[in-house]
Amino acid sequence: MYGIMAVSGLSFLLVAVLTPLLIWTLRRLKLTQPIRAELPADHQAKRGTPLMAGLILLIGVAISLQSQPASLMLLLCATFLLFSSVGFLDDFKKAFWQDPAGISGRTKLVLQFVFTGILLYVLLHSFGVTSDIALFQGYHLQLPIYVYVAIILLFVVGSANAINFTDGLDGLLINVAIPTYFFFFLISDKPEVQTFSLVMIGCLLGLFLYNIYPARAFMGDTGSMAIGGSLSILAVIEKVEILIPILFFIYLAEQLSVILQVWYYKKTKLRLFRMTPIHFHFSLKYGWSENKIVTIFGFISWICVLICWLIWKYVMH
Repeated sequence: MYGIMAVSGLSFLLVAVLTPLLIWTLRRLKLTQPIRAELPADHQAKRGTPLMAGLILLIGVAISLQSQPASLMLLLCATFLLFSSVGFLDDFKKAFWQDPAGISGRTKLVLQFVFTGILLYVLLHSFGVTSDIALFQGYHLQLPIYVYVAIILLFVVGSANAINFTDGLDGLLINVAIPTYFFFFLISDKPEVQTFSLVMIGCLLGLFLYNIYPARAFMGDTGSMAIGGSLSILAVIEKVEILIPILFFIYLAEQLSVILQVWYYKKTKLRLFRMTPIHFHFSLKYGWSENKIVTIFGFISWICVLICWLIWKYVMH
């Protein structure tokens, strides 16, 4: 345990020390965040902030592999890298051409489904992951393999994009993701999962120093996609798929707000929320500051983790 804490601390220190160098490099290369015209004035002021600071999280991949060079760790790091590469393509197009749209949604989805399909194939054939959903006290919902794969494909891709939606305010995703990684550290008996989760927490805390309001850099999809993919795959590895609606509550609320906004506008030509994802609604309608939203959403994430841990410990086992 002390060894895991040490590598997590090392991750924090390396990210904290090296992020300013990455920010300087991104600024020199003019790889900065373009801002959508419809966003409020306080967000327009963020134009020119360096993008793709999520690249610094690759330090966590290197440290994780160095400390636990096992096949499961390799899979976790590969997941992080594959989803990060999708985000990097999106960020690079945004930053280099100053195009807020990035790569097309279809391209992102195709890459995400292909990568997730490969990862699921490896999990099912090489790591003993079964096609059942754990319910309670040893009871499992047995599913045909093709049904399970279809459900998990949609879950992983959907969750990765939901987590990506959460990266919309300074420090928001980091503040919400740290509790989620901590949940997997708490429940897992696999040293690879424990190490990876704590290393990522260390990296995120290091990046938080520069991403908290007012952010000196944005992690971009390079970081948020990687976080989304890795957290989703961790849920599959630990067989806690049934807990996702609670564990991923903030992420899913962000994504659902976008879906509901589009549906409601098509039906009525009116807006259900002032702006989506929903964190913008609290800012525009209620005047909440970024720090207030980040603090409250982070607190809710910790509450969700506590609820999930209690269910996992006293209902599922």
